[in-house]
Amino acid sequence: MSTNLHRVSVIIPTFNREKTLGRAIESVLAQTHVPLELIVVDGGSTDGTFSLLKNYQKDLKVIQRNLRGVSEARNIGISLAEGDWLAFLDSDDEWKPSKLEKQFAWLEKNPSYKIIQTQEDWIRNGRWANPKKKHAKIGGWIFKESLSLCLVSPSSVMIHRTLFERFGAFDEELLACEDYDLWLRISLEEPIGLLDESLIVKYGGHEDQLSRSIWGIDRFRIKSLENLLQKANLKEDQRLLVREKLKEKIEIVLKGAHKRDDRKDLIAFYEKKLKDLFP
Repeated sequence: MSTNLHRVSVIIPTFNREKTLGRAIESVLAQTHVPLELIVVDGGSTDGTFSLLKNYQKDLKVIQRNLRGVSEARNIGISLAEGDWLAFLDSDDEWKPSKLEKQFAWLEKNPSYKIIQTQEDWIRNGRWANPKKKHAKIGGWIFKESLSLCLVSPSSVMIHRTLFERFGAFDEELLACEDYDLWLRISLEEPIGLLDESLIVKYGGHEDQLSRSIWGIDRFRIKSLENLLQKANLKEDQRLLVREKLKEKIEIVLKGAHKRDDRKDLIAFYEKKLKDLFP
């Protein structure tokens, strides 16, 4: 790995992704802007991941331990990274070769930005799929728009390490929507840079995606929004936006829970929350 002017550490969290991890690693090694280092954090894989990583031992740093999830894996990578910038890549996605080079070129023209993402291509179940309009990435001051859903892609984002010092890292208590939570904290006080070009490929449709394996994803957004309301620096208009979205998310979870016979405990929990927060 080179020690060029723009020092970026790349972090790939992984768990039992033997079939896709090699593709992700190769896409980093093929970058026209060579990163300072590539850190792979394996959360205790039981498939052939260990053998696969041996093939790349000269090209990356490997951390292997039993972890609670992707947030802990990313946070370990952040704590070990030596670069001024950090970039993340999910182990089932890949970068196009000029991804880092073009992001740094954009930052040279927009030096006030400390975080930048790109657009993305989607492949679902082996076929190209166009992202829906609501999933299109946007730039600038995007806090309001980010309350509804995650509008920053972890696999495309590059962040200056000072933002983690200011806003903290990924919340390890959240089993899902940990990225939604972090982008809200950052976008509250920082504009998000957007290089309006697709420079990553996201693969979906496989069974181990969190969105397919965890019921009621909005439960974790609710927790994130509740945490956000505790921030002293929220302006009154922002607080009203957060409360409005929180009420909407609770109602969505309740609607879904009422359709299932095994969610009576959750129904009682969120009905009480709704009554307490919005009497």
